[in-house]
Amino acid sequence: MFGVGTKGKVLFQQQWQGSLSEYVTAVAWSPNGLLAASSAAGEVVLWQDGNLVSLLPAGVASIDCLAFSSDGKFLAAGGQNGKVRVWSILDSPLSQGELGGIYTLDNAPSWVDKLAWSPACNHLAFSLGRYVGIWDADSQTVITTLPFANSSVLDLAWRPNGENIAISGKVGVKVWSTKDWDDEPYLIDIPSASMVTAWSRDSKYIASGNFDNTITVLEYGNPHPWVMRGFPGKISNLTWSQRGSSNAPLLAASSVEGIAVWKKEADDKDGWNANVLTLHDSKIQALEFHPHSLLLASAADDGWLGLWTKAKQVEQILEGASGGFSCVAWSQNGKQLAAGGQNGELIIWSKSKRGKGFG
Repeated sequence: MFGVGTKGKVLFQQQWQGSLSEYVTAVAWSPNGLLAASSAAGEVVLWQDGNLVSLLPAGVASIDCLAFSSDGKFLAAGGQNGKVRVWSILDSPLSQGELGGIYTLDNAPSWVDKLAWSPACNHLAFSLGRYVGIWDADSQTVITTLPFANSSVLDLAWRPNGENIAISGKVGVKVWSTKDWDDEPYLIDIPSASMVTAWSRDSKYIASGNFDNTITVLEYGNPHPWVMRGFPGKISNLTWSQRGSSNAPLLAASSVEGIAVWKKEADDKDGWNANVLTLHDSKIQALEFHPHSLLLASAADDGWLGLWTKAKQVEQILEGASGGFSCVAWSQNGKQLAAGGQNGELIIWSKSKRGKGFG
């Protein structure tokens, strides 16, 4: 077990700390450095350069998911009351009132706990029980509703090239083509249920963390997936690296308090081999690869946020969430890291000048 006084590089230094009134449910960065955060009390706030602006005050219904559009022009939030709110973000500083219009999609009584923007256009996907709605921000209309049918939607993920969207639930992952929403989806068949799904950043692989404590990895278009076993519990987080030492990216997964980092062997027949990382002594709530390196961030109920160089060795442990961490997000340039705490803490770290060459 590593101590908090780990002797290594100071990769990141605390830049700012504030708080929301309840458990921080999500944090998300825009391409131009705005940070959004939400809470179980229903708050949505924006942070930029040390200033915090409230978009939604605390109310009765939790906000559970946040996402900026890929061009940074829109921020979407969904939650327990079934409303999806979309703010139009203009380019002026916060102090000049950068918010434009706000659009509200009322989907009560459905609980919206998953949403994501297409990387290719301003289409927003959001969960609606056993369906996923696709909303076009430019025309301000729902352009299609995708039926999952087998169960409630447990996760959704756009393919980074924008050509597909994957939806997870009972019996597996269904993948729709964005070129023709009416086409039958491709099914990645899983005996139990897919809890979490993630595409690799090169759009080549799709991973699913499953209810039966397995991970399924498919090279998309190949009918034969790899199946990884031996986890102590359900897979709660999946994240892909930008690049790996071989041609394939690394896949990191968390199960309870453990982390496994999977590397694909050169020969497909040899599959993927795992390296197990040990640090946390309670459940990992968030796991995210740095956008431009192999630096891996893990945040857990134990109040530790570990930074792993090359996804192998913990180099630095960040603290500040007395009741444990709840969520983590890297800025898109990789120079800042934001995390939310279970007691409402909102913390931002910035890259140290002494921390060059990590990952």
